[in-house]
Amino acid sequence: MSPLVKIRSERDRMSAVERRIADFILENAQLLRDYSSQQLANALGISQSSVVKFTQKLGFRGYPDLKFSVGETIARGENGDGGELTAPAPAHAGSSAVMALWRKKTEAEEATRLINAPESLDATIAALTRAGANGRVFIIGLGEDDLYARGFALKLSLLGILAVHSFDASRMASNVSAAQPGDVLVVFCEHGRHPALYKIARYFHERRGQVVTVTRHTLNPLRTMADIALVVSAHDEQQHVQSLVYQSSLQHLLDGLFMRLCEEDDNRHAQLVANLERIGQMLEP
Repeated sequence: MSPLVKIRSERDRMSAVERRIADFILENAQLLRDYSSQQLANALGISQSSVVKFTQKLGFRGYPDLKFSVGETIARGENGDGGELTAPAPAHAGSSAVMALWRKKTEAEEATRLINAPESLDATIAALTRAGANGRVFIIGLGEDDLYARGFALKLSLLGILAVHSFDASRMASNVSAAQPGDVLVVFCEHGRHPALYKIARYFHERRGQVVTVTRHTLNPLRTMADIALVVSAHDEQQHVQSLVYQSSLQHLLDGLFMRLCEEDDNRHAQLVANLERIGQMLEP
């Protein structure tokens, strides 16, 4: 695992001082080679011992080892093999950009896997299973989030789990008025700040339903009120790249949930096979 992925995955469990060091390294990874541990401490207004303890807590013998590992990670991200950096040939510029994107997606997917505790994933599977047996799963996402909400609702339906999907906040507000204890609401909201979705989640709590949120790995209103908060790691200086990385990590997270729901219950797997066969027959000429 690269040191940057490890720092991102462990950031939420760090102290305030450790988070300041982590954020500085994540935001200035390219410049870290020019900083000694004392210079880094001076830049952050902390003691040099705090920097050393931070690196040792990550599993490195000291700050030089961390700095070297970060440098290696950046080098691999530029030329793909960790060897000496060479200027890419213009003809391969597009290919290099695609390879860099692939690496960023891979790192973000790994970080997303690490920051979602097994207990949270187990609780999500258990909640969806209970709702599938005795109730309903309400699913909503607005804008681009609806693409993933819609896809997840379809997958649950294929498994025989009744999914009530909507991309309209007012319609979902009406739908959840019929929610009962044991039902589950899954809210997709990248930044977790949409006021209408927050109100729907709060109303669902009043109906004694269980709320699962899927947001970025940041503090946000939706995440703080969730019974189960699933989070997605996505970091990049370029906004369009960050969006692609988020979407890839989110899909990877959802695919993992679907695989578990499918493979951990023989009846659901049989229902999936039957539904796919039925759909295939319908599409035949």
